[in-house]
Amino acid sequence: MIISLTASVLPRQLWMCSLAVIAVVLTLGLGLSHASAKNSNESEPRDQRPNFLVIVADDMGWSDLGSFGGEISTPHLDALALSGARFTGFHTSPACSPTRAMLMSGVDSHQAGLGAMAERLSEEMRGAPGYEGYLNDRVATIAELLHAGGYRTMMAGKWHLGLTADREPSARGFERSFALLDGASNHFGTDQNEVWRQVGFAPSYREDGKPVDFPVGSYSSDYFVDRLIDFLDEGVKARDDRPFLVFLSFTAPHWPIQAPEETIAKYNGRYDEGYDVLRNARLARQKQLGLASEDAAAHAIELANPWSALSPEEKAMEARKMEVYAAMVDRMDQNVGKLLAELKRLGHFENTLILFFSDNGPDGSARNTPDYVRNLPPDPKLGVDNRLENIGSATSFVSYGPGWGHANATPSRLLKGYVTEGGIRVAAFAAGKGVAGAGRIVDANLDVRDVAPTLLDFAGLSQPATFAGRPILPHEGRSFRPVLDGRAIEVRSSDESLGYELYFHSALRKGDWKIVFMPNRVSDGYRIRSAGEGRWRLYNIAQDPGETSDLAASEPAKLQELLEDYKLYADKNGVLPPPRDN
Repeated sequence: MIISLTASVLPRQLWMCSLAVIAVVLTLGLGLSHASAKNSNESEPRDQRPNFLVIVADDMGWSDLGSFGGEISTPHLDALALSGARFTGFHTSPACSPTRAMLMSGVDSHQAGLGAMAERLSEEMRGAPGYEGYLNDRVATIAELLHAGGYRTMMAGKWHLGLTADREPSARGFERSFALLDGASNHFGTDQNEVWRQVGFAPSYREDGKPVDFPVGSYSSDYFVDRLIDFLDEGVKARDDRPFLVFLSFTAPHWPIQAPEETIAKYNGRYDEGYDVLRNARLARQKQLGLASEDAAAHAIELANPWSALSPEEKAMEARKMEVYAAMVDRMDQNVGKLLAELKRLGHFENTLILFFSDNGPDGSARNTPDYVRNLPPDPKLGVDNRLENIGSATSFVSYGPGWGHANATPSRLLKGYVTEGGIRVAAFAAGKGVAGAGRIVDANLDVRDVAPTLLDFAGLSQPATFAGRPILPHEGRSFRPVLDGRAIEVRSSDESLGYELYFHSALRKGDWKIVFMPNRVSDGYRIRSAGEGRWRLYNIAQDPGETSDLAASEPAKLQELLEDYKLYADKNGVLPPPRDN
């Protein structure tokens, strides 16, 4: 396998080589292989290319971090965000595994095999190209490309891109990995038994491809970071000087909402005033921070009753859920701090580019859904206890509901599962090596598909046409390195578009404009109920980030223009059309 280098981004130490050697490399188009990159001889110069730390939160809200308007204690993530560049226009898929497919591959999820989540494939989707339900062989992961280009690759946390031996992290480019292969699990590991297996929820964990158990009683965010610290320390002991990719894929704050009691206690009583008050406070803070314009309006809450309409018992339960959720975000931040301290101790921090984002908007499904994995009733068989005083413990199993989800997505419309901004616009920032920061706010139209080409750009590598003897799809995303280092303010012109689709919910962004379609009903088996009316809507996102004013009737020419672009996107990527009656 050969990955070509371009002269403009060759690692600095290669210029120390003779001009003759460089000429041979460029003439022959030779790549930087793993074998040649590893310093087996101490006299060889150390590879000075940047390290990469990619941190992904699971179902986190746009406004949860303090640096994005939140009140939750997140000092380590805030310090990073305020030292680097915060993104107000970073987008993902509206659900977990499609986003992770785009992150790893740099192409649309319908090309990479996750046109729909494996757990939610309908009959019309099964067998369709791009709907395999796992990361397919038409793509090479960023871990595979970086590893072939001389990088050490490590990951811990959620994978959700395939359950078989040939689809897990160790088979897709990660040298060291501790991975949850599934989409969710108990954060304290108490669901690894036959009882949970019988209801189809027992998770699968792998370390370097071998089945392992999560240590019962440990907490997910704590343990994932501890494993990564172990992996980093192994490199030091082995005197491995290769640059590295670390992928930290939290399962927090995904349901079930659970956290250590000492962290939950920090938020006792903090949310007693309700989600309406929280939503207004966060929007006001965003305006103070310059993340939202002074006239920005939040979209109305659509999927939850007003706080004032709840009974005292309902308010107490809702407040407790948000306390636990806040503790999950807090604990995630604590562990980021622990990992950063380790990078500093090892002398890696200054040479590490850090990217942080959520995999989609906040999850707000839980209220009256029949799906057992949202709000399990007390059940002796499963050992679930959802009494108020037990919420947040290892034996509780709830999610935090649409009211808080709307507040955490402020000012955007709707939540995870929707292609409105609340489902696909996520809190994201970059910091560290190569980032011109100091708290800069970047409004560029960015996408998770841009991450893979960006990392390759910083690594001085270019994507090959083939990998492991098979052709691979070229990256659809764009490197946003010029935005990070301050040379540009955009990576896309106003004439370039990005499409999104999941379970017949469809959208396309082009410049300041966006169209959204939500069907009258969703495909069988998918839990998100549509809030749409079976028609396309048009928004000017620059002027109306909350998607409060549909301009389809007043701007028919713009609507038609974007509709034509969406058809091109759907045709190119093999997006299945909705059933006729939908």
